[in-house]
Amino acid sequence: MQKAIKKYFPVFVLPTMIAFTIGFIAPFLLGIYLSFCKFTTVTDAEFIGLGNYIKTLGDAEFIHSLWYTALYTVVTVLLINVLAFAVAMLLTKGIKGTNIFRTVFFMPNLIGGIVLGYVWQLLLNGILANFDRTLTYSEVYGFWGLVILVLWQQVGYMMIIYISGIQNIPGELIEAAKIDGANSWQILKNVTIPMVMPSITICTFLTLTNGFKLFDQNLALTNGAPSKMSELLALNIYNTFYGRAGWEGVGQAKAVEFFILVAIIALIQNKLTRSKEVQQ
Repeated sequence: MQKAIKKYFPVFVLPTMIAFTIGFIAPFLLGIYLSFCKFTTVTDAEFIGLGNYIKTLGDAEFIHSLWYTALYTVVTVLLINVLAFAVAMLLTKGIKGTNIFRTVFFMPNLIGGIVLGYVWQLLLNGILANFDRTLTYSEVYGFWGLVILVLWQQVGYMMIIYISGIQNIPGELIEAAKIDGANSWQILKNVTIPMVMPSITICTFLTLTNGFKLFDQNLALTNGAPSKMSELLALNIYNTFYGRAGWEGVGQAKAVEFFILVAIIALIQNKLTRSKEVQQ
């Protein structure tokens, strides 16, 4: 069987590799090249070196969206993971109707980002109307509107991952800790959290990358208003590429910088959290 698998392995892998090359690798490499060009279509690209990257450094809107996105990501990563872990702990205590609660909490993740954006825009603007405000009154309102929306959407998904990690903790560890006189806080700190570090690694990675590349919800909820002050990085790149004539190359350069930034942060986060994992 092993010989047969090795013999026919290239036959089964080749179609997938061809599709992956055509659909991802080739466009990715072309995109890097175009970030060094001035162009309107891929057929009229003119190489200009680092000109596009220099323009990104002088783009005040891009710099603002970078810090705005960084702050948004830090807040959502912390809140989503804390709330998801807390709900997961609650739903692993044998409460009656646990399966129903898990389903209800997970369901918002099944709704598309654009739909969620417009639904929460109506809800939040309806509430803020009582105070003569809207989500587009300032970037602060847009910021917390996005935070509330994403919490509602992603907490349930991360909760499922945390529940899996908590249920995978050997029962004898908890019993041994209780016998040694550990209280609930000590068990949580010294047993539960160290043992669910793999789940924490996964959830932190997902929430971190989701925070940086959020687009649909931002587009539907505020579309960057007022004056692009609530514009996250992904939306800023989109608006640069499609909304500013002659800036296609700059938009592509922003996309490359965006990819490098997210990749570096994700790798650092993954290394830091995985180093704290313990073997079961």
